[in-house]
Order: sequence, then structure tokens, then C-alpha cells
Amino acid sequence: MQPPDFSGPNFSGQDFSGVVLGIDFGGTKTAMAVAEPTPGARLGAATVPTHAAEGGRASLSRGVRAARALLDRVAPGREPVAVGVSTIGIPRDSGVDLAPNIPGWADLALAAEIQEAFPASVVRVETDVKAAARVEAVEGALQDADPGLYLNLGTGLAVAIVTRGEVIAGRNGAAGEIGYNLRALADVGLPVGQRSILEEQVSGIGLLARAKELNPGATGAKDLFAAASQDPRAAEILREFTDELAFHLVNLAIAVDPARIAVGGGMVRSWPVLYGPLRRALDAAVPFPPDLVQAAFPFDAPLAGALALARAAARDAVPTPVETSTTSTTP
Repeated sequence: MQPPDFSGPNFSGQDFSGVVLGIDFGGTKTAMAVAEPTPGARLGAATVPTHAAEGGRASLSRGVRAARALLDRVAPGREPVAVGVSTIGIPRDSGVDLAPNIPGWADLALAAEIQEAFPASVVRVETDVKAAARVEAVEGALQDADPGLYLNLGTGLAVAIVTRGEVIAGRNGAAGEIGYNLRALADVGLPVGQRSILEEQVSGIGLLARAKELNPGATGAKDLFAAASQDPRAAEILREFTDELAFHLVNLAIAVDPARIAVGGGMVRSWPVLYGPLRRALDAAVPFPPDLVQAAFPFDAPLAGALALARAAARDAVPTPVETSTTSTTP
């Protein structure tokens, strides 16, 4: 089957040159990029803060406005053939599950909202970490790993399991949501709010909270990593962080027996600090220790995944308003 021809005008007479748009809605920032429908260089990219405290509706509107501004700058006068969206949480038709970081995000019918903002485009939506794992499996660090694990160390904490090039969704799309792992035996059987879950400590959010204990002016986990070489208290916090992360990663590796683990997310900027403790823990406890590598898209794999979703949609559909449909690829 030949791919659709995006080089001419569409039925409305607009110039349709075949750009696609990817948007990644994260807990601290929203990133977007415009690209050709075939793999290649991005035409342009932008990032805006999420400002989660302002609520989901405001965060969504800010991201859409920024995406529109980017399109006007790098592809003036043209609507995208397709829009791929990666998001925190698990997108459903009527809302987003497991997305507590942005108040009100759970109430947004995200695919429908994006379709309304881009009515001439095909829209696809997926959980951010699964979108990231998908692009790593297709063109990144997990291409030949079966099975493979993608570990995201960002604002939140999650993994995705890849086998035969496909990301395992789970019955409810929640496979890999290890941020909900219990941290202690005392947490067994306790209701929500009374138990301690992993993401509260082992995540960018958790490290920021600890960093603020040492420096009220801290703005991110990066401040703790920067201070660790000089401040013994910061070094001890990081040791506790890497030990607990390693504990859960080792148990997961024993259960899955992956060929390779690829690590992405903002904290990968401190990869030399993270790699050693994780490597030693895997080698010491996993019967068949997997490879441990930095992701091919270490800092923006969810955005790369969103672009991959858009490119797949562009291949599957002729870009006319008549045939536009909203398709959620939620696992």
C-alpha cells in the first residue's frame, strides 16, 4: 500500500504539505514538536511550563496555544495531517486515570479536546511512558531487546515492558505503573492515603521535596544531585533514593528477565550518578543481569513517541476533513 500523498492541497483548497504535530503533556512541562510524516529532522520544537496548580483546563489550553504558535512559526498556514499526544496518566474516552499531579486532568476527555482544537487532523493519544517505550523499541535503545524494559525517571516514576516490539498494556492499560508499588510490609492492606507508595519518594517530585528540606529555594531534583558532591546530607538522600529504586528494579528484572533496560527522563542528566548503583544491584541479585543503558531519547522520549503516533496516523489515513476521526491508542 502506497502512503498517502501529502504534497498537494486538500479538499478545502488549503496547502497540505504533510507536517505532523506531537504534544507531550507532562507534570511539570508541556513539550511539542512539528515534523515531516516520515522519520527525519524536526521542523521546530517548543516547551511551556505546565503550572499544574492552575488546573488541567488551564494546562491544556496553554499547551494547545503553544502548539498553535509553533505551527504558525514553522509551518505557517498549514494544519497538521495528524496529532500524536502523550500524557501523564491513562487516557480514556471520558477522562484520564491515574493523573493526580495536575488537578482536574482526570476530568478531561483529552482525545476529544485535541480533536476540537485540530479538527482537520487525525488524533491519537497514549500514556507518556508507553509512547516513550514504543519509540525506543522501534528506533531507539530497545530495538533488538526482547523483552525490554523502559524505565522513566522524571517528575513521576513508571516503566513499560516491551516484547516482540510491542508495549504490554495490561488489562486496564496500567502495566508498569510501579509508582504505586508499596514501600514496606506495614503498607500491606492499608487504604489509599494511609499507605506509602514508591512514587512519593522515588521520583522527581519526591527528590524535590527532599531537596527543599535542605534548601527551601530548590526548584528540582537537579539541585540535590548538584549538592551531593559537597553536602553529606544530600549525598545520603541520593543514596537512599538509588537504593530504593534499585530494590524495585532488581525485583522487576527478576520477574521479567529483560534483555535490556533503557532509562530515560529528566534525571538521566545525572546518569553517571545513577548508573553505578543500579548496575551493581542488578549484577549482584538478578540471575541473568540485563544490559543497562541510557535511552536513545533520554530527555524527550514521550515527545518522540507522540511524533511516532502522529506519523503512524498519517500513514494510515488520507488527510481530508471528511475522513478525520479521533482514535485513542490508549493501551
